[in-house]
Amino acid sequence: MSGQNLVKPSAESLAASARAAKKGKGPPPVHLWNPPFCGDLDMRIARDGTWFYLGTPIGRTGLVRLFSSILKKEDGRYFLVTPVEKVGITVDDAPFVAVDFEASGEGRDQVLTFTTHVDDVVAAGPEHPIRVVRDPETGEPSPYVHVRAELEALIDRKSFYRLVDIGSVEPHEGADWFGLWSGGAFFPVIPAAELP
Repeated sequence: MSGQNLVKPSAESLAASARAAKKGKGPPPVHLWNPPFCGDLDMRIARDGTWFYLGTPIGRTGLVRLFSSILKKEDGRYFLVTPVEKVGITVDDAPFVAVDFEASGEGRDQVLTFTTHVDDVVAAGPEHPIRVVRDPETGEPSPYVHVRAELEALIDRKSFYRLVDIGSVEPHEGADWFGLWSGGAFFPVIPAAELP
């Protein structure tokens, strides 16, 4: 994080502000909060969903859940936001990891409900699309599901393999694609012609 403006707010002060602002059972209304930017904090979310503060993993699950509830994305950057503070953090890939899912129904009526490592639960569909990005060099897929307000979860490998088992080939934009149905929407994964 060299060259960035590290600031005074600490993980502890952010956690205290987030706890004070959280009301009710749902996530805090971060979309309503627009405090002044305070600079960048030495906090990072690794690709596997591990949160680091000052280079050390945050081992307290409750604290990670609290921070995840005040996460916001604006103009391609990630911030932790409270009513009085806004600090930039680093996210290696997606801020969340989908570690499991349940499938109900079949075909067009199927619903895939994902659970993230911070206990967010989201049913994929038009409001929560699934997308797959393939590495241009290796072709390795990276699947994601939208969780909330521009924040996505990387679908872990074991869950993705399970998804592949329940996928189907469907016509999509003039070609046959292998993909997944959820919430009445079809999400393409790979052109059928490229299937092994």
